[in-house]
Amino acid sequence: MKGLYHAKWLHLTRRFFGAVSNRAPSEAEVVAVRSLLTAPEWWLWSEMAGRDRRHSLEVLARFDALGDAASRGERAAVLLHDSGKTTSNLGLWLRVMATLVGPRGERFRSYHEHEESGARRARALGVDHDVMAVLERRAHVDVLHRLDQADDL
Repeated sequence: MKGLYHAKWLHLTRRFFGAVSNRAPSEAEVVAVRSLLTAPEWWLWSEMAGRDRRHSLEVLARFDALGDAASRGERAAVLLHDSGKTTSNLGLWLRVMATLVGPRGERFRSYHEHEESGARRARALGVDHDVMAVLERRAHVDVLHRLDQADDL
């Protein structure tokens, strides 16, 4: 249990320092993402904060490295896995507070429920079935495990 606690805080510390800058991904990265995503998926990804878009690219790179070739939909879902964070409209420091105190209040609860929120928004936009299966956690357990593992590194 102590090792799990330490690993979680190490992960959060790394995420914090990676999120200090809100710079957007490079132009080459954006072009690569645009070629992968459909129009509604692109809209969801584009409205994410720069730090979240960069994080999604890092998670996708780790996801790809952790297993066999994934489908376009699985890879798109990895890029969109944090898209619901936009609904909470929290900056870096309020995200830190939300992480520390939990889902207290509407905005902090929205931040903690960002996966469900992102899936609802994607469904409302008519996002592809394969993407939705991952976002709604209905995909094959191996894909979901690989996403979780890539997100926690």
